[in-house]
Amino acid sequence: MAKNYVFVGLYGSGKTELAINYAIKLRKDFAKVALADVDIVSPYFRSRDFRKILENYDIVLITPPERILNADLPVLSASVAGYLDNPEYRVVLDVGGDERGIVVLGYLKEHLRDTEVYLVVNTKRPFSQTSEEIVQLARNLENRSKTKIDFLVNNTNLGSKTDSQIVEEGEKIVQRAAEILKKPILFTAIANSIPYEGKYEVFRIERFVKNKEELL
Repeated sequence: MAKNYVFVGLYGSGKTELAINYAIKLRKDFAKVALADVDIVSPYFRSRDFRKILENYDIVLITPPERILNADLPVLSASVAGYLDNPEYRVVLDVGGDERGIVVLGYLKEHLRDTEVYLVVNTKRPFSQTSEEIVQLARNLENRSKTKIDFLVNNTNLGSKTDSQIVEEGEKIVQRAAEILKKPILFTAIANSIPYEGKYEVFRIERFVKNKEELL
């Protein structure tokens, strides 16, 4: 089992939600868990916005300094590297998934030993709706960051409109991309309220983030 876990994904993929859920999962097995928010891309849903939830599970949240907390700048807290190197901590990284955001991994590369990188895919979002788009996305991100993606994660959903058929359709698309890339699928993420048994391991999650449309 790795010590550090990196979640990358395009806007709308749900990678922040998965990063939070995965940190909570790790906290059940390990005394010291930290979540580092190094997403410099998304101005809407970032793990730093869910500080209270993480505090309730005694999970350390690492964010940029308070004075620039809401700025979309490539600013990394020096403590991120410290936690990545600290053998006592399991660390989850929430990383922006476009070519600008993924460069963060390049800055941290020397500290990413014993680390697994997960590409989160929601096939109901733009630029990841087909296997070919997913393959191109994965290759672009690897080239840009000089970091290998280890696993794909199927997080296909339409928020509250999600049903088992939508999840299964997404799983098939991600499976084809995984076959082309020769990368394994780690799991299919699905909300606790939806019954589902697919081909891959199911990771049950709490949906903390609501779709923008559902907030209007």
